[in-house]
Amino acid sequence: MTTQLRFLLNDQEVALSQVGASDTLLDHLRIARRLTGTKEGCAEGDCGACTVLLGRPTAAGLVYEPINACIRLLASCHGCHVVTVEHLQGPDGGLHPVQAAMVEHHGSQCGFCTPGIVMALYGLWMTKPDATATDIEIALQGNICRCTGYEPIITAALAAGRAGGQAADALMRERDAVAARLAAMPRARVDLDRDGDRAIIPADVDDLARVLMDEPKATLVAGATDVGLWVTKFMRDISPAIFIGHLMKSVQVVDEELHIGAGVTYSEAAPLIRQHIPAAYDYWLRIGGWQVRNMGTIGANIANGSPIGDTPPLLIALGARIVLRRGDQRRELPLQDFFIDYGKQDRQQGEFVETVIIPTRPDAIVAAYKVSKRRDSDITAVAAGFCLTVRDGIIQDARVAFGGMAATPKRATRAEAALRGQPMSEATFDAAARAVADDFTPMSDMRASADYRARVAQNLFRRFWLEQSEPGLPVRLTETLGV
Repeated sequence: MTTQLRFLLNDQEVALSQVGASDTLLDHLRIARRLTGTKEGCAEGDCGACTVLLGRPTAAGLVYEPINACIRLLASCHGCHVVTVEHLQGPDGGLHPVQAAMVEHHGSQCGFCTPGIVMALYGLWMTKPDATATDIEIALQGNICRCTGYEPIITAALAAGRAGGQAADALMRERDAVAARLAAMPRARVDLDRDGDRAIIPADVDDLARVLMDEPKATLVAGATDVGLWVTKFMRDISPAIFIGHLMKSVQVVDEELHIGAGVTYSEAAPLIRQHIPAAYDYWLRIGGWQVRNMGTIGANIANGSPIGDTPPLLIALGARIVLRRGDQRRELPLQDFFIDYGKQDRQQGEFVETVIIPTRPDAIVAAYKVSKRRDSDITAVAAGFCLTVRDGIIQDARVAFGGMAATPKRATRAEAALRGQPMSEATFDAAARAVADDFTPMSDMRASADYRARVAQNLFRRFWLEQSEPGLPVRLTETLGV
């Protein structure tokens, strides 16, 4: 065990002993390091002004991704490479190609959002030099610009891609050296403390199981896309916190099922979703912005039990199961049975979600929908997952689940009953839409009224039918944008 947090910050190695569970990366950058190019805007991972790149070791090598420094807790940077806007430069020491393009094409006015936009575009420029306008729009989902407008920014990004220069970029040239420096850092358990604010980083999954048995009431922190707001918005004490975002990264395809480690991020899972459950891919792109998808994990989205979590409605409709681990003991249960009531899940003290098993359902018609006040990077008002098996024009089986309609993500059992055994017709889906009114008693809150939610749930049955009866109808994000 070690009591020192270690990571690379631009071209320097950082070693810290006085680190608390609630310390954020943004505060460390701006206050301790005076790297003030990284801005604080919303402090909740919405606006992108705080975007930095995080390089982390993976089985495929060192991967750099844009993340939100405002909700990235400092302890989770152990063994990683943090890159801020101050580190960017061209081969001649001048402006980086992305920065130069932003200047040339007038991509900035007040400039507050610009460093975060530059860092998001830098991440795209490195990984996808031939990015299209659609790729750029998706990359900027998590960046809000209130005065420039996105057209000159997209023009600048396209110009930066045409300018090239990736081979000469510092992060590309130094990647092997950086990977070696990170590999040399100790991989033992890290136990940190700052005035009683304690952070623990387990060495591996077995170590996590041991730590959680000793600290069963500890806060588990994966991507911190939710827990980060507990700190920045609610000033909640999360100590002791166990940081697990580097663990449970395995992915396997077994008998038409995806076995996904709980620590797999939305971005890491996206290619699998696109390949094995393509009908859900546009829904996957609606989960937060790019920065959030690079941090948030599937296991944590399930484990926090939120009634508006994005993944549970789709996964419940698909018949997903989860593996829970406590010490050396494991048990498996259907995901729908994990959610008991608001804030209450079927999880014992010391137990954690280890694996998510997702049937791909190649023989079924699958769809997923998210309704929110804005298209990108917004909290769900209503989410729905559909999975129907149809033979000879008759619906043999139907699984439909909703989020935002009850205290937990939940199946629409009466609507399902109205579908089963019925012809695949407009009248059948109209009947299911009427039946769903008896499945839920939604609440009113800042996201939507109860009446609105009830009407949306009914209309989603109509949308599903329209998609199936009129395949050319441009109702999907990926079709509209040409992804």
